[in-house]
Amino acid sequence: MIGKDLKRLFLAHRRELQTYLNRRLRDREMAADLTQETFLRFAEQGSRTTIVDDRSYLYRTARNLAIDHVRRIGRHRTDSTTHDDLADLPENLPGPEQIVDGRQRLDRLRTIVEGLPKRTRQVFVLNRIEGLTYSEIAGRLGISISSVQKHLASALQHVLQRTDLQ
Repeated sequence: MIGKDLKRLFLAHRRELQTYLNRRLRDREMAADLTQETFLRFAEQGSRTTIVDDRSYLYRTARNLAIDHVRRIGRHRTDSTTHDDLADLPENLPGPEQIVDGRQRLDRLRTIVEGLPKRTRQVFVLNRIEGLTYSEIAGRLGISISSVQKHLASALQHVLQRTDLQ
């Protein structure tokens, strides 16, 4: 899906998706972030395959993102354990080939990200690496949330075009 169609779809469904996510999560900022993420995923998927029912795809994606978010929050809960219990856990270290491959992929991604314009790179790093929300990024950089969304969409398109993901 290209530019104008995505914009039309965004304008037609953004509010209802955001309201849906807000009801599920009871967190307006996260609902706004996941709404944007829903449309980014739609754009990514739409460039690879044909989506038959746009609205259905958007709601299914938003629902899945909300579920993932709730699960992530649940994983942050920790139970205390003794050091002896931890000592009995087997080591799960990667092999030398996996380490080299991981470093090469990380170097490639670093090079791709360095090719972004400065502001776009800042937004990408703050969101995808440091995990800041759109509103946190906007506050930190002194730009609007809409600008954050545009920079992130541009960054993701740049990265996707230069990686093996397409």
